[in-house]
Amino acid sequence: MSRSEDNFFNAITYRYFPYWPLFLGLIILSLAGAWAYLNFYKIPTYEVTASLLIKDERKGVNDAKMTESIDAFTTNKIVENEINVIHSHALVREVVDKLGLYAPIYEEDRFKAIPAYSTTPIRIKLKNPNKAEEVGKVYFTYNKATRRVTINGKQYVLDKWVKTPYGKMRFTANKQQVESPSNPLFFSIVSPKKITSSLLGRINIQASSRLSTVVDLTLSDQVPERGEDILNTLIKSYTQLAVSEKNVLAANTLQFVENRIKLVEKELLDLENEVVKYKANNGAVDLSSQSKLFLNNVGETDRKISEINTQLAVLDMVERYIISKNNRAGIVPSTLGISDPVLTQMLQKLYDSEIRYQQLSKTIGENNPILISLSKEIESIRPGILENIQNQRANLMASRSNLSSTSNSYSTALQHIPQKERELLEISRQQAIKNEAYSFLLQKREETVLSNAPSAGEVRIVDMAESSPVPSSPIPLYVYLIAVTVSTGLGFLFVIGKELMNSKLLFRSEIEQCTNAPIVAELSAGKPQQGRLFQAPTDISVVEQFRQLKATMGLYGRTSLKKKIMVTSSIPGEGKSFVSANLAYSLASAGKKVALLDFDLRNPSTSVQFDLREQTGIIDFLNDEICPEQIVKSTPFKNLYLVPAGLNSGDHTDLMVTEKLDTFFTYLEKEFDYIIIDTPPVELVSDVYLLSEYIDITLLVLRHAHTPKNIVQRLSQSSKFKCLSNVAIVFNGVKSRGFVKGQFGYGYGYGYENKYEDKTYRARNVAARM
Repeated sequence: MSRSEDNFFNAITYRYFPYWPLFLGLIILSLAGAWAYLNFYKIPTYEVTASLLIKDERKGVNDAKMTESIDAFTTNKIVENEINVIHSHALVREVVDKLGLYAPIYEEDRFKAIPAYSTTPIRIKLKNPNKAEEVGKVYFTYNKATRRVTINGKQYVLDKWVKTPYGKMRFTANKQQVESPSNPLFFSIVSPKKITSSLLGRINIQASSRLSTVVDLTLSDQVPERGEDILNTLIKSYTQLAVSEKNVLAANTLQFVENRIKLVEKELLDLENEVVKYKANNGAVDLSSQSKLFLNNVGETDRKISEINTQLAVLDMVERYIISKNNRAGIVPSTLGISDPVLTQMLQKLYDSEIRYQQLSKTIGENNPILISLSKEIESIRPGILENIQNQRANLMASRSNLSSTSNSYSTALQHIPQKERELLEISRQQAIKNEAYSFLLQKREETVLSNAPSAGEVRIVDMAESSPVPSSPIPLYVYLIAVTVSTGLGFLFVIGKELMNSKLLFRSEIEQCTNAPIVAELSAGKPQQGRLFQAPTDISVVEQFRQLKATMGLYGRTSLKKKIMVTSSIPGEGKSFVSANLAYSLASAGKKVALLDFDLRNPSTSVQFDLREQTGIIDFLNDEICPEQIVKSTPFKNLYLVPAGLNSGDHTDLMVTEKLDTFFTYLEKEFDYIIIDTPPVELVSDVYLLSEYIDITLLVLRHAHTPKNIVQRLSQSSKFKCLSNVAIVFNGVKSRGFVKGQFGYGYGYGYENKYEDKTYRARNVAARM
């Protein structure tokens, strides 16, 4: 691990480890909440999958030639289009109606409603689900012995349409019941449109790959049995839709062929009767070889004319179908005998567009851009079909005209055949034409009948619907990880909000960022002193901290040129009197003769601490002609002397500009090793500036969680602080961070490594700067 990584890890540990009980509590609460969420509130969801294989000649999947020859009505599908058909409102709505999903049944648990699809003994169907009003909860009971359902005290039988307050219903036994319910049952009635929209949002259909024609269907559902039934029913509805469309087309074609067969049979019968009658009246007639040749040629020509007439009839039927349509889907008429693939493709495209238009019109408004676009597409297809029909009709009419001319030439040639032969030849020619047409129609009828045999060949089920053995959502591990992550994040936010958004001074680093003045001491917050009088500190940590303060300031030398130390603060309550009294006591304990001056003339708290409040002092010296020796008072502590504020406390700033102050400090310098001066807050009065010319070192006391940050931020720019001599900062009242006592204090803040800085080097450095 690199040094930067190690420092980063240590910084994170130092910053947040003191709050480990908070993090632990939040994590325990979040894990308990996640457990309750998984066991009492959230219903697990299972993933259900199924697969279909759809023919698509563009991707290399097509029927065998034998199948194509049998099934004349098979149309190759496009996978993307079929996905849209499967995922349509119409098919999903059909699934909702078949399974009765608009009337779901639940078990009422203490904290949630559990779907009772596989535990309810009955199923509910509505006569008119579209007109039924939505209902919240309707409780019911079921008597298995009497096979009756009780709702609001009234009983209803099974398998019959009965009138209820919620509409006509039919109750049926649930064949999918696998266990008995353990909680009260109730059902709700929901709009089928809402259920359909919800299902469409949960069903995902897509091809397995870009080149594959296998379509995967996926559904997430709270009941695996219900999810399997939904996908299986959807697949069944889709395959039935394809089969029914093809069967209807085949039926229409078969009806057309049957009608033509009946007409040709009648005409053929009439011709046979005419031949028999002719031969009976005129005797047997033997046609010559030339007559037979002409007869064969004329018969072939007439057969072609008959085929053209059949194709013209089909075109007329298709034209009437196109002209009569109005964006409504219907079965495309048969194109029997028409060999033009363009017309067939255009008809299929029109049919697909109309089917989609009809499906969407049930769920969206007429002015919807999708419907408008589809309507325009349909209208653009119809002229093309009509133009194709007109072109084909023109070609067929031209062909028929040519064939008629040829037939007329043959008829002219037959004029030279004897009358009887000619008449018989004409009748035989008509008979041959009708026989050809009759054979052709019989063949088409058989093809149409056989097309129903491979009815499901366009779609093949690869896998029926199957649910996952374990819930796909929620995943307990993920839920617990999210809970731990969220709880940890809340802990981080709490710490950041508590510390960085606090308007008070909290960290040593905040002082270092705003001023170049050295921080000579960090004094931890201790127990409040009992009583008003000053007591010698007994806590070893306090004693040691003031020893470090002396060492940092370079006050351990035998001779010191910096005797006069002023202790001030920015605002009241930062502990300047505490620092000045304890610093004076620490120096006196080291054998130095120390004078402690109470220059806070308005609030002489130091005089109060040493019980010298009502004694003559500095004010009296400056007002009266008394000697400095008279105001220096001894204290119970060896080598420690106090100069109280005086009898008449108040605003005496004017007295501090006299020459007596010079005499006073001259005397003190001769008599004492160190002079500690307790002054008022620098932000409030100007006494500090008047004293600064006599001072060697200024100790500015800033208190943790008490001094406003804005005061600290103005230290380097404030003119008041610039006037002070050799300013050093004492960070007072530093508390431990979080819930861990010890090293994790606010004083070292984010720069915890300062704690391990060499103290001797730091003492020399600070002393040199002062």
